[in-house]
Amino acid sequence: MWKLGIAELAAAFRAGRADPVAVAAEYRARITRIDPELNCYVALNPYLEKEADDSAARFQKGTPRSALDGVPIAVKDNLVVSGMPASWGSAVFADRGNCETDELPIARLRAAGAIILGKTNTPEFAVEGYTNNRLFGTTGNAWNPKLTPGGSSGGSVSAVAAGMAAAAIGTDGGGSIRRPAGYTGLCGLKPTIGAVPRSGGLPQVLLDFEVAGGMARSVADLRLLHDVMAGPDRADPMSRRRAEPPTQRESLRVLYVPLLGKNPCDPGILSRCADAVDVLRKMGHMVTEGHIPFELDALNAFWSKFGQVGLASMRDAIPEMAAKASQKYLDMADQGAAVPASEFYSALDQVRELRAAASIFFADWDAIMIPSAAAQPWAANQPYPLTIAGQEVGPRGHAIYTGWVNAAGLPAINLPAQRHDDGMPVGFQLIGDMFSEDMLLGLGSDYEALNGGWVWPEWLNND
Repeated sequence: MWKLGIAELAAAFRAGRADPVAVAAEYRARITRIDPELNCYVALNPYLEKEADDSAARFQKGTPRSALDGVPIAVKDNLVVSGMPASWGSAVFADRGNCETDELPIARLRAAGAIILGKTNTPEFAVEGYTNNRLFGTTGNAWNPKLTPGGSSGGSVSAVAAGMAAAAIGTDGGGSIRRPAGYTGLCGLKPTIGAVPRSGGLPQVLLDFEVAGGMARSVADLRLLHDVMAGPDRADPMSRRRAEPPTQRESLRVLYVPLLGKNPCDPGILSRCADAVDVLRKMGHMVTEGHIPFELDALNAFWSKFGQVGLASMRDAIPEMAAKASQKYLDMADQGAAVPASEFYSALDQVRELRAAASIFFADWDAIMIPSAAAQPWAANQPYPLTIAGQEVGPRGHAIYTGWVNAAGLPAINLPAQRHDDGMPVGFQLIGDMFSEDMLLGLGSDYEALNGGWVWPEWLNND
């Protein structure tokens, strides 16, 4: 059963071909056997069997709560889940023990009957593009354990790609769903700010940029996750400011942007993205290649300071952080504390200008297509690739395509292109207008039907 996605498991449960108790037991055994190679999980749900029993009882009564009832899902360790720790990769939070409540997206999953398998690894404070921390170590990519699955949702994507979860929930504050999904061949959705309400969670480091979303092996499963978590809630005022979804046209107008300015991108990624453009055109969509229509240089130059300022603020609010956090992040907090208020306010102005420009742009266009990452996965214990396409790059060189989407507040979906010559997956993004998740999911589903669906990593397929 570990090979089945959400929709397939739901059908098997309804037809009586499987039951949640047996599936949960299979997943627990598989995690015990496979996870030592990948290091995806940092904690398993001690109530897994009870949740499976409760779900099985609902199916016996003919009263399943939703298509997610009984489906085993992994949760990134910066999200709050009752009965489990929310370590955030740091002793600051790990030492607090188990949580007593669920934050809002998790509460909605539970209300739908989903079973939480456990918590997945993330870098400390989820501010880096690979998955490593001093508490739990390094997570490997399900396609090649020596390589990174990216970050900061690396544990989540690798667990799903390895068949150790039917799907997973993570967060995306600068690309942390989309890039890891691309590195592991999954579909991943970064919703519009407010589309999936947030409440009852850990502190925010990246303003309102960070949103919760799903990762799965099919677009259909991604839609099921999103539909359960999305919708307004009074605890999150942004979720109540929903615009009407854009009117969907049969033939969509898509702007394809292969490069952002002078920033390099792996040639193999560009080649596979060009192939994906051909698929979209065969689907009848009008794809025009061009440049990004927004001014991003100043925002990209400031980007790392958003996280630094957020860490400085968190250190002020949480006194034990100074004694328990890793020195790297305390140094980042020092850098954040030194950012002048005028410089920070100027960056907020840039964010407001970008959101206005994006709003105007999508009056005439339906989507922007760009790569999800500029580099292929690198060594698992290395924070970032030092060079891309022969050019030296800094810590965000591989991540240049994603952060601006968070700042703009727009929804984006990662979809798998054909695999790279190195055998590893390649991902690309489709970015839409605010609250156009339904359009993006529909477009992704149509693309998936032509491009082919999920293929298991060979070493796992033969397991």
